[in-house]
Amino acid sequence: MTTETSAEPAVVARRIAEGTAFSIILALSFSHMLNDMMQSLVPALYPMIKGTYGLSFVQIGLMTTAMQVTSSMLQPVVGLVADRRPQPYSLSVGMAATFVGVLLLAQAATYPTLLLGSALVGIGSAVFHPEASRVARMASGGRHGLAQSLFQVGGNVGSASGPILAAFIVIPRGQGSVAWFSSAALLAMTVLFLVGNWYRREHALPRRVRQVAAPNLTRRHVAWSLVILLALVFSKAFYQASLGTYYTFYLISKFHLSVETAQIYLFVFFASVALGTLVGGPVGDRIGRKAVIWGSILGAVPFALMLPYANLFWTPILTVIIGATMASASSAIIVYGIDLVPGKIGTMAGLFFGLGFGMAGIGAAALGKIADITGIDTVYQVCAFLPLIGLLTVFLPDIGRSARRAS
Repeated sequence: MTTETSAEPAVVARRIAEGTAFSIILALSFSHMLNDMMQSLVPALYPMIKGTYGLSFVQIGLMTTAMQVTSSMLQPVVGLVADRRPQPYSLSVGMAATFVGVLLLAQAATYPTLLLGSALVGIGSAVFHPEASRVARMASGGRHGLAQSLFQVGGNVGSASGPILAAFIVIPRGQGSVAWFSSAALLAMTVLFLVGNWYRREHALPRRVRQVAAPNLTRRHVAWSLVILLALVFSKAFYQASLGTYYTFYLISKFHLSVETAQIYLFVFFASVALGTLVGGPVGDRIGRKAVIWGSILGAVPFALMLPYANLFWTPILTVIIGATMASASSAIIVYGIDLVPGKIGTMAGLFFGLGFGMAGIGAAALGKIADITGIDTVYQVCAFLPLIGLLTVFLPDIGRSARRAS
């Protein structure tokens, strides 16, 4: 009786701690949603500002490049600094950069101002993603795939909501209405400040879980595995850039849809990405990250090859399958990378998030050049072969089950 009574406070304390950790993951996911919602407003504005400012596809692509490449260059640096010296309140500071960027996009009268606003949104994302990934893993309780999926799906929901908000608010009311979304940045800053308080308290406590190194792997093997993962991120980022940036133009050009209708189709694609992300993490916890990566990227190949030749009925169906299938590997790739190099959570998260943003930015500019020269249809004929890079997955070691047994 005494033993049971003495154990009760420990059980209650553990449940409270687990509940608090879960609320932190949800808070990060919510902030991720707001961050990526504001970020997705940038490409959602393209059809409107292209006509207003007389921009070419290359100039449209350069706006994406300004946002994505700025983010990609800073994210690994932010992650490396965070690994050495955690900054619990840097999340709120990064969101402040997004706040300023959104206001600039709303009031921009010149193309350079549009580029600056896009770059500031990219800086905000650069600070947010690696540090938020660190906190999510800290709060995961060992369910790293689930935590990473919940964190990432918030961003997917935000990306999906951007085109809808643009279709029903920004496009009818004009560019200045983008300023309304700065309130989302203020809300995210408040939530992230509270997360920073929890992070500071948690970091002050002794570590309860010891990191386990990837078993039986030499440094050279780890390095080559990281190169393969980066190649997979490259293929995913380039393909998703083709849909995220030019899908509305493709639908308008090929099927003569209105801008508002095309934005709804884009929303459906982003929603499928959110679904795939949410499913991929928990599945990876059960069957291993490599299996999820293998099925995800190669599974999209036949549908990507069919997409350029599909009619209006099949096009959204194929893009939903492609989006969900490819996105299921998103959290698995990041968690796999962290398992390869334990103790470098911020660096690995910053590297993979950063490369994804950077490749998407470069891809947007390169694909825009192709669209200007040969037409928008060619973009999807070229990108259809990108998922074949997923064949490199066969060379990845299967560390998932070993890491779970060790933990």
